[in-house]
Amino acid sequence: MASPDLESPWLSLSSIDESFRGSFNIRMEKGNTADIFPVLEVPTSSVSCKCNIPKPPPLPDKACTKFKYQKRLVDCSVVPKESKDTWDKLFKEAHGADVYIITEDLSCIPAHSSFLSIASPALGNILQQSKVKNGIRNIKIPGVPCEALYVFIRFLYSSCYEEEDLKKFVLHLLVLSHSFLVPPLKRVCINHLEHGWLTKDNVIDVLQLARICDVPRLSFICVRVVVKDFKSISSTQGWKVMKHANPALEQELVEAVVEEDSRKQERLRKMEERKVYLQLHEAMEALLHICRDGCRTIGPRDKKLKGSQVACNFLACKGLEALVRHFSNCKARVPGGCVHCKRMWQLLELHSRMCNEPDICKVPLCRHLKEKMQQNSKKDEEKWKLLVSKVITAKKALGPFSARHAGLS
Repeated sequence: MASPDLESPWLSLSSIDESFRGSFNIRMEKGNTADIFPVLEVPTSSVSCKCNIPKPPPLPDKACTKFKYQKRLVDCSVVPKESKDTWDKLFKEAHGADVYIITEDLSCIPAHSSFLSIASPALGNILQQSKVKNGIRNIKIPGVPCEALYVFIRFLYSSCYEEEDLKKFVLHLLVLSHSFLVPPLKRVCINHLEHGWLTKDNVIDVLQLARICDVPRLSFICVRVVVKDFKSISSTQGWKVMKHANPALEQELVEAVVEEDSRKQERLRKMEERKVYLQLHEAMEALLHICRDGCRTIGPRDKKLKGSQVACNFLACKGLEALVRHFSNCKARVPGGCVHCKRMWQLLELHSRMCNEPDICKVPLCRHLKEKMQQNSKKDEEKWKLLVSKVITAKKALGPFSARHAGLS
């Protein structure tokens, strides 16, 4: 939003001297125009920041919570380590095995059809369709290394695995757990991938498998990792393979990177915009402080000045003192003339629009400028109203407990 301009000379120079300079006791010090507070450099956007914080859910009923907790205890079961060791031993020793699982390298993993059918319904269906020869069923599971298949079958027996084996074959195990309907193993693979096992070298492969294996959360995490480190990931071998095999996914990821960059730029723009409105709010507070209480070198004639060595809690006070001192002595003070005087005019009008007590307000020209609002065009009036609303919003967003607000109190 462009800064509202004041082009019409409402007051004569003599009346300004009488109304403005007569209101202040100014201790003249050598001022520097570089110290003038750079106010009203308002951004061009008209987008306002709104905080829509949802209401928290109601607290759970005590009786309901107690009932659910008791039910949870009844449903829980604890499997002793000895039982897991027994099942693990049964798998490793293969005593009484009636199934041979043929691997990619034509190795055989002996197993028990009863265990496999219970642990995996998909494997149970395959076993039912397989032929029995000499009391043994043979099934083939190609496409995965023998070691990965061994870890998979072992998990079906005892839910046990070695950390190193899981980390080495986690992608194969994710595919196996999805293909043969083994949710516990699938959850284990997803949990480890989400918590530290994603790298720039495997994230593209994990992303594609997450889409195939219907793991939306893991897919989302992979996309965020790619967006965060796109430059490094786009140079990996996995990206190059994906680029030729799945160009649609490449286009999707590139668009996600562009969109994230746009959002980042928008956030930075809004932060700068909010910073300007906070500066305007501080300028309003400092202007009221100077006109009502007086500050170091400037204030009402009925107030004793504190001197330039006294610290002031108002952040904008120093620049505003220099601006007021310049305005009181400038020869081209009419609206639209000197750029510093123009800012002072804008500050005075902004205050008059935010002031609710113009009859007793001690800021010069407050009531006069409020009366002159009626002469503004509809377009100018809308600009001013929008500016006032944004300054008020910035003040509310500041919060009563922030350090910046504490400096103004």
